[in-house]
Parts: sequence; structure tokens; C-alpha cells
Amino acid sequence: MSIIKKQDFIDSIADALQYISYYHPLDFVQALEKAYNKEQSQAAKDAIAQILINSRMAAEGQRPLCQDTGIVTCFVKIGMQVQWDSDLTVQEMVDEGVRRAYSDPDNPLRASIVSDPAGRRINTKDNAPAVVHIDMVPGGDVEVAIAAKGGGSENKSKMVMLNPSDDIVEWVLNTLPTMGAGWCPPGMLGIGIGGTAEKAAVLAKESLMDPVDIHELMERGAETTEEQLRLDIFEKANKLGIGAQGLGGLTTVVDIKIKSAPTHAASKPVVMIPNCAATRHVHFHLDGSGPAELTPPKLEDWPQVTWEVGENVRRVNLDTVTRADIKEWKMGETVLLSGKLLTGRDAAHKRIQEMLHNGEPLPVDFKDRFIYYVGPVDAIGDEAVGPAGPTTSTRMDKFTDMMLEQAGLMGMVGKAERGPATVESIKQHNAVYLMAVGGAAYLVAKAVKKARVVAFEDLGMEAIYEFDVEDMPVTVAVDSEGNNAHVSGPAIWKANIAELDARLREV
Repeated sequence: MSIIKKQDFIDSIADALQYISYYHPLDFVQALEKAYNKEQSQAAKDAIAQILINSRMAAEGQRPLCQDTGIVTCFVKIGMQVQWDSDLTVQEMVDEGVRRAYSDPDNPLRASIVSDPAGRRINTKDNAPAVVHIDMVPGGDVEVAIAAKGGGSENKSKMVMLNPSDDIVEWVLNTLPTMGAGWCPPGMLGIGIGGTAEKAAVLAKESLMDPVDIHELMERGAETTEEQLRLDIFEKANKLGIGAQGLGGLTTVVDIKIKSAPTHAASKPVVMIPNCAATRHVHFHLDGSGPAELTPPKLEDWPQVTWEVGENVRRVNLDTVTRADIKEWKMGETVLLSGKLLTGRDAAHKRIQEMLHNGEPLPVDFKDRFIYYVGPVDAIGDEAVGPAGPTTSTRMDKFTDMMLEQAGLMGMVGKAERGPATVESIKQHNAVYLMAVGGAAYLVAKAVKKARVVAFEDLGMEAIYEFDVEDMPVTVAVDSEGNNAHVSGPAIWKANIAELDARLREV
């Protein structure tokens, strides 16, 4: 009989969350390296390169891979013979571990959890509570699988109640393109099938805890229905041409994970949950002998990938750029930003909307300025700012016309696609939308030389900052004529892949 001490469990949770904040699972790194070496789309290849470089930098600096340090999801399997030496419940112990991990002064993590979700949405300040799933299993130890799941990918989760005769692969292929690029591909898709609606969702999430092994499965061949589904979806999803960051390319998913459960004869519940390029999870066991020991990976296991801007890169001074200048920018080109860049995301935009509606003066002059959709991690040491990658721009679509027309904004920087109405608004206002690579937050933060809060300090990480940036790399995703890389890129690469397949069939 194992006796699990409260302190050992809490320490293990806290250590695991710190560990996964800066260490990618090596199997995921290796999958990205395969995708990088295979990729023929230059835009996608550049994006994967930045993700891999960021991954190594985060491991070296022991700072978060992504500014969105996630909502904690924890699967706890407790052996029936285990005893607890604790006055707290398992949920309470996990939450205490979360609090300690996210407030660690050596590597503070961004607190993103809000209470009263349907109302005031007040930040809990410590990223607790976690989502905890508990299962009683045979044995005398405790197995924990813990992940930090970013909101951008979690928001793209899809659920359907199919008819028993409906085709799961068809549903996935029809649904995946509707998810856009806010989940930061390339990543994994976790699919839960069967049970009931909520069971399928838990199965999908738990499947994402498994290692990347699709290439091993391809070599040995499928032995079960689930394995055949994995292979079918993997092949056909990548033929959609969505590619890294939704810019078009050969690799959209690096693995497909599936778990299933028996279900009602009249039902076929299916849930699909993506994991982004900042995939973060770890497993450990406790047997009563002390806290878990997590062995750091070796830095030499990371690929030696470099990324250099091309000869035709456009260098831009944000302090002097004009609307006439941005008319020359073309979709797909690389731009290096220097100068003063404002930030703002959901809460700031909502407050600006309220102030404009009430006729109140804005605390910041946005006229002919650029805004970066970001909620950074707190800085430590000599950092100007902590990891500061882009958040999903689509969430700001409903505010964009207001910001361009009433506030006078000239350009925006974020990740993923913009909706058709927003693209039209960008065109009408001769503005521009630039895309930074999601999943490269530590790399992006190195371009920020100074940072100060200029408005809405009470919003914490959602306050408006002014960054002084130097050579911050971005891609023109929507130019002033309304040309859209997130439409053109995938369409081109879907056609390219179909043409390559046709040639292979002729050989």
C-alpha cells in the first residue's frame, strides 16, 4: 500500500507545470523537424523554423514557449490501494500546485483564468482552479498526466452528434478548414468517439496526452479501427493544404490521436480538439517514495535550425510609416518592424468601445498607429517583457471597423486569419494586417527592447502597453488591397498537393 503525502503531490504538480512551460515534448520537436525538412512552402517552412528556434530558446532560457501559459488540465489515475496523507482533496492539491507554479518568481507564468465566466469574468490571479479528471484504477500508485492548454487552440474545439451511418473522416475534413489558423498549426488533433457528449470530449482531450507516433503506425500498419481512422485522417487532413499558421503547405497536422468508448446504438458523438504548436504535457507516477523526478531533455536533441530573413525583406519604422507607404506592401512579404508598437486585446477593445460609445476621450491616440494583439508574460531580470507571442486576431474582428474608422488605426499585428467583413474593412480603410508566428513567443519577445503600460493597468496582461521593438518579424497577411494570405496560401497548396498526387499516380 502506497501512502502519498500532500506535499509530494503538490510539489510534483508545481514542478511539472514549470517543466512543461519551457520544454516541448521531444517527440513533438522531432515531428516538427520532420515537417520542416519536408516542407516546400517557403512561408510554412519559415514559420516552422521560428517555432523550432523558439522551442530551443525557451528550453535554454527556461522561459515559457508561449505567452498563453494555458488552462491546466490534469488527469489523475489513483490506484485502489493508495492511501493519502492529506487534509486536502485531489482537486485542492492540484490547485495549490497550480498557484505555486504560476507565481514562481524565477519563471512567473501568465494567469489567464477568470471566474464568473458568464458575467464579470474576474481574473483569479493565480491560474487556479484547474480542470481535474479523476479515475480509480487497480494498483498501488498514482499516475498523473498534466497539460497546459492554450485558449487559441481550445477555442477551436468542435463537437457533433453524428448519425450512426455518418462518416467520421468526412466530418473531420469538412470541419477542419472551418477552424481557421487560430489553433496554431502544425499540431495534433485529438478525437473522442462514443460514450456521451461529455465523455467524447474527455476522451478527445486525454488522447492529446499520448506521444507522437503516427510515423511508426504508418510503418507497421493499422490493426484496429481507431488506427485506420488515424492514418486516413492524417493523410487527408494534410492534403487540405492548410499548412503551418494557415499560410498553406504540406503539413497541417503532425499526428492524429483517437480514443473511443461504447455508445448508444442511436448515437455517434464525436469531439475534435486541436493541440497547437505550443503542445505542453508531461506524465509522472507517485508511489509514496517522494515527489516526481522530471529529467530535463538534452539541448543537443533539438535540431539545429536557423532562420534568416530574405534579401527582399522590408524594414519599417513604425514612428514614421505613412498610409502611402503601406500601400506598397504586398501579401506574403516579410516585414521587420522597429519603433513604437501599441498592444491591446479583448478586454481593452471592449473598454475602448464603451468609451467611444459614451463620448469619452481615449487614453491613447491610435491615429496612424499599429496595434499588436498580445497579452504578455511578466518580465523577469533584464527582460523588457516576458514571452509575447500573438493572440488570435479573429476575436478582435468585431472591433476592427471601429478601430480603423473611429480610432484611426492604420495596422494590426496578430495571428491567424481575419473574417471576410474584416478583410473588406481593411481594404476600405487602406489599412494592413500583419501576422506574427503563433508558438514563437519567446523569440518574438527578444525584439521588444522596452515596454510600458500606457492605459488600463487594472486589466493586467490585457492592459495597453507601448512596446519599443527592433526588427520584429511579421508577414503581410492582408494587404491594403484586401489580398489575403490565409485564403490564397491554402488554396494554392491544396491544388499543388493534388497535382503532386496525380503525378505520382502516373509514375
